[in-house]
Amino acid sequence: MTKIMDGKVVLVTGAGGGIGRDIALAAAAAGAAVVVNDLGASLKGTGQTELAAQKVVDEITAAGGSAVANADSVADPDAAREMVDLAVREFGRIDAVVNNAGILRDGFFHKMTYEDFDAVVKVHLYGAFNTSRAAADHFRTQESGALVHMTSTSGLIGNLAQANYAAAKLAITAFSKSVALDMKRWNVRSNCIAPFAWSRMISSIKVDTPEQEARVEKLKQMTPAKVAPMAVYLASDRAADVTGQIFAVRNNEIFLVNQPRPIRSVHSGDGWTPEAIANHAIPALKADFMPLEVSADVFSWDPV
Repeated sequence: MTKIMDGKVVLVTGAGGGIGRDIALAAAAAGAAVVVNDLGASLKGTGQTELAAQKVVDEITAAGGSAVANADSVADPDAAREMVDLAVREFGRIDAVVNNAGILRDGFFHKMTYEDFDAVVKVHLYGAFNTSRAAADHFRTQESGALVHMTSTSGLIGNLAQANYAAAKLAITAFSKSVALDMKRWNVRSNCIAPFAWSRMISSIKVDTPEQEARVEKLKQMTPAKVAPMAVYLASDRAADVTGQIFAVRNNEIFLVNQPRPIRSVHSGDGWTPEAIANHAIPALKADFMPLEVSADVFSWDPV
């Protein structure tokens, strides 16, 4: 029986564990040859071992699939290009890139260092650019390709002590939309997933209150394997008409996430003064202000 990813070659970054590992395993099980990338670093991006990626490759090959390991950093554009080149050398082509690699350096904004902001943005946002740009030339030549980027409700909605991570993750959605527009003429698609899954990436969430502790316990019920099918679908030809979208996957639920659009306006024929804005514009608009919420306020019900 034909599988949904037969004949395809996929690069999955940050695939040594967590969500990335399950996506790599699921892609291989669906028929794809997989480049398994993982720096093998700590959650903060320090230290390195090549074992993480190779262990996943061993799992794939033991199950009868095809895979090769890569232990480079997505934050390095030359290394990102090597990941794509490795796919082409080993398997003859590249059909999809899943940008999953990431690090966390959480901290309240007034305590956050430049280095911690820079490091997180480099891995998440620059990493997505580096691998996507490396694949773009191949995609254009073959007039097909798929990019799947991991965003987060920390960026889409908000979260405490994650200004660096939230900034990078929301930026990825704008990046994805722009790539989808630019690459449409070559049948190249770009979409985002905001995953809900208990993994190393979110195990460092600050737990300062009983409410936060309860939320973490709910998150632990959601396994990375629940996210993988959506990523594999978006990387496949079955998603040929799906591009520029943001999805969230939460246990057995799939959400389509809205994107910023004007929701209300006010007009003054004579233009606005600061006083007129204070007296008329803001009172008229205020009923539609977005509340200062965190992700748990919006996704407040138990996972199903």
